[in-house]
Amino acid sequence: MNLDDTIVAIATPPGRGGIGVVRLAGPEARAIAQPMLRLKHELEPGKAVFGELIDPCSADTPGRERSASKKNQATTVLNSPAPENSDLDTSTRAGMPAPHNQRIDEVVVTYFQKPHSYTTDDILEISAHGSPVVLRHIAELALAQGARLAEPGEFTMRAFLNGRLDLTQAEAVRDLIDSQTLFQAKVAAQQLEGALSRLLKPIKQKLVELIALLEAGIDFAEDDVSIAPDAIILTHIAEVQAPLYQLAASFHYGKIVHQGLTLAIVGRPNVGKSSLFNRLVERERAIVTAQPGTTRDLVSETVAIGGIPVQLVDTAGIRRALDEAESIGIRKSMEALADADLVLVVLDATQPTTAEDQELLGQVAGRAAIVVENKSDLATAHVGTAALGYPAERNSAPWIPTSALTGEGIPELRAQILHHITGTTAPTESTFLTNVRHHKLITDALAALTAATNALAARVPHEMLLLDLYNALRPLDEITGATTTDDILNLIFGTFCIGK
Repeated sequence: MNLDDTIVAIATPPGRGGIGVVRLAGPEARAIAQPMLRLKHELEPGKAVFGELIDPCSADTPGRERSASKKNQATTVLNSPAPENSDLDTSTRAGMPAPHNQRIDEVVVTYFQKPHSYTTDDILEISAHGSPVVLRHIAELALAQGARLAEPGEFTMRAFLNGRLDLTQAEAVRDLIDSQTLFQAKVAAQQLEGALSRLLKPIKQKLVELIALLEAGIDFAEDDVSIAPDAIILTHIAEVQAPLYQLAASFHYGKIVHQGLTLAIVGRPNVGKSSLFNRLVERERAIVTAQPGTTRDLVSETVAIGGIPVQLVDTAGIRRALDEAESIGIRKSMEALADADLVLVVLDATQPTTAEDQELLGQVAGRAAIVVENKSDLATAHVGTAALGYPAERNSAPWIPTSALTGEGIPELRAQILHHITGTTAPTESTFLTNVRHHKLITDALAALTAATNALAARVPHEMLLLDLYNALRPLDEITGATTTDDILNLIFGTFCIGK
């Protein structure tokens, strides 16, 4: 990747909108943008200037030809095909010259001067009306003047390579863009502020100090520099291990925060699964009728519970199928039950527990599950759990009475779902691992520290012990990007959207 290039990309999502932004970054950003802009005032760093977008080239000028040569590339990457009746393209297709310096749109141009910008390069952001035709045309004009289309994530990669962000902060940019809930956005914002890097900094410092202590004892033994005793070395290793173990343990919760979880609602026909689904979604998403077996296919919707994205899956009632369509629906229900992170087994609180209920409860025994006794507003007595000799004690899952009709018990059900996710009813916002790559590297560092501890117990020479300590330091450096290969960088930034 050439950091001396000037790159351009549409920074707003494909489609039409009130405003669209085209971003240029690089040493020639101002010079490339100047011919296409007629501004009311001179550009000043950190200020927005009103102006006009103009078409500086006619059909027979070199600029127009260069723009046309870039057209297919821009169309492919920007994913914004122009309508067939576009006024901007008609003259070019017909071979007619376009008017010189014709106004196309009103724009607002913001200039960020190096090094005080996102990438530390000169950056221009051109905000126009959000027409795909106009935005694509701005990009084409920039390409005609010598800019290059940005690769996915290239703006953020430049920010990393130029020292503006470390790797954990760069990854947090992607997480912030991909966040589905406000809590996910807050967690990503913490990472973007460098929360994980700040946490790792003193840990790495202690490890570096231990390495320096051993290196000094080895290199300067002739100068009466004493070799550290084993007890001191073990203490240093333990001080490094303890916070790393805490970080590694936090990944179980962090992974759920980052990815969310799947919750399947299962039960016999007509126990109120779809009504309960609608109540949790807070809108009429699934069809509800008095006739048993209404739901034949899986219906899913993602909701936020305690800031965690939870994909709810409403399933077909599980019973002996009456026809082929219902049989397929029941098979899908069993697949959803097997794949779910958490299962809601719905019982009818107005009826005794049936053999089918018992079979379902047996299938979720030992799994993460919640038993919901629905229609509690209609139940005159608690007949569900004991009627057929199936006491709640035989299943570790909590039992919660609810009424999908009145909303009774729904807050308690939400709290129980959240308790399953976090272990408490209120999730903490302290620093925790949400990234699979980070967790793998923390695990590698801990494995190397364990090897160092074992080597010390086996009286291995300190020269060999240092190898294990360096093996522990290297993964910690890879988390922040201090020592990271190009392959890893390409893999990380390749998942970004174009324009970021």
